[in-house]
Amino acid sequence: MVRAGDGRGAPHPPIARLLGIRMLRAEDGVAAAELQVDPERHANPMGTLHGGVLCDLADLAMGTAVGSILERGESFTTLELKSNFFKPVWNQLLTANARIVKRTRTICYIECNVVDDKQSLVARLASTCMILRGDMAAGR
Repeated sequence: MVRAGDGRGAPHPPIARLLGIRMLRAEDGVAAAELQVDPERHANPMGTLHGGVLCDLADLAMGTAVGSILERGESFTTLELKSNFFKPVWNQLLTANARIVKRTRTICYIECNVVDDKQSLVARLASTCMILRGDMAAGR
């Protein structure tokens, strides 16, 4: 298993450092990340967790799941991201658990459940990514 950001895997991307997201694991199309929600940093105008921050948490877990199955010379880009929010969050530890549902040669579909510290479902997200090769993958 590769643990992202611990010296054996890829370093945490800048957005993870900015928001305080920590990668927990990434292996064989499965990844998990966590975020301790801080209302002083992550709140929307109503005082609850901003939906965009929740999407960033899940997107990082889903992208890391895809990255864990890429072959040499491959990269990817997100084509679509869908989110369903089920309850508000104020000051909780959230965990995003992502898994690849289906991968073809060019498309990868991933789902992610975000749960709170009581394992209650906060949100469910899905993403479609395109696998890139050759010139399309260069520089990514």
